[in-house]
Amino acid sequence: MESAPKIGAATGSGSYKKRSSNAELPRRKRGHWACRGPKVETMPSVMRTTSSGPVAPRLVVRGLSKSFGARLAVDGIGFGVAAGEVYGLLGPNGAGKTTSISMIAGILARDSGEITIDGIDIDAGPAARALIGIVPQAITIYLDLTARENLDFWGRMYDLSGATLRTAIDTALDAVSLTNRADDIVGTYSGGMQRRLNLAAGILHQPRLLILDEPTVGVDPQSRSAIFDLVERLRHAGTAILYTTHYMEEAERLCARIGIIDSGHLIVEGTRAELVANLGQDTRIEIGVGRGDSLERAVRIVSALEGVQLATVENDHLHVVADHGANRLPAMLTALLKAGTVADSVRVVEPNLEDVFLSMTGRALRD
Repeated sequence: MESAPKIGAATGSGSYKKRSSNAELPRRKRGHWACRGPKVETMPSVMRTTSSGPVAPRLVVRGLSKSFGARLAVDGIGFGVAAGEVYGLLGPNGAGKTTSISMIAGILARDSGEITIDGIDIDAGPAARALIGIVPQAITIYLDLTARENLDFWGRMYDLSGATLRTAIDTALDAVSLTNRADDIVGTYSGGMQRRLNLAAGILHQPRLLILDEPTVGVDPQSRSAIFDLVERLRHAGTAILYTTHYMEEAERLCARIGIIDSGHLIVEGTRAELVANLGQDTRIEIGVGRGDSLERAVRIVSALEGVQLATVENDHLHVVADHGANRLPAMLTALLKAGTVADSVRVVEPNLEDVFLSMTGRALRD
């Protein structure tokens, strides 16, 4: 199913499409997705490689820039997202994520750059934006309507009607596990259920590119799990997904590749393994020893082992940095035991995306 624009019903140059005459007006004024501020940077290769060879991405962004007055919010961002790929866009508040997403969706006019979806320029208007579904961080559903009435309204914004619209509504409700609450007033829903309905509105027309902006903010664990499952199903079905989040564990779990944005620049991009490897940090091992054992003696024993780069005492624990750290652990414990020192606790700390983010931006993701 393909059809008209979405969320805010974007048309060209940041304007909004007027509601079609056959769409029933909700009884409550519609909210707007406010575009906040700055964003990303330059262009890595947009070609992806699969077992079948190089594949052009579904979404291609090149040299995307945007200024607000004298402030350069997005400075030459470029990346690609393939069909069946979840691409994570991470950045601290004010880095430019929402501005970039708004331009990619056709909601906000860009100053320069190119955006194509399946080779169709975003400036082609409805033909391009019909390929996009966007689920903004702000809830864009009507609390005084039922779930089915909400989706009926949004479906008409996509020019869906009749049996096609009814089928699309049933499919979307089933996808977010709300079929049994379809005819209940949305104001009676929990926050997590409202988030799931918000997501249903974004997939109603089966978009080829789905943009998810903080889709799990404030949701309960059950709804978060349901959203994760849906994202995985959409990915397996071939949907290209652009995903922003403030939760690093979500990016670790869902995203095949990740781009980190700061001050309007895409400062690094790659798979989780590539980003962590480029960080150059080794695995850290924390070993607690029995009371009465000498930590200084333990440091001397462990420091003499192959692969150990550093051994120190911190907070009454032995802290060890070693290449292939987890693989070195048995040798460490054996050497300590032979020397009469028994480890009473062990913790292996692997470098992760949080470490990458802190290294690249100097602040935590939620800052």
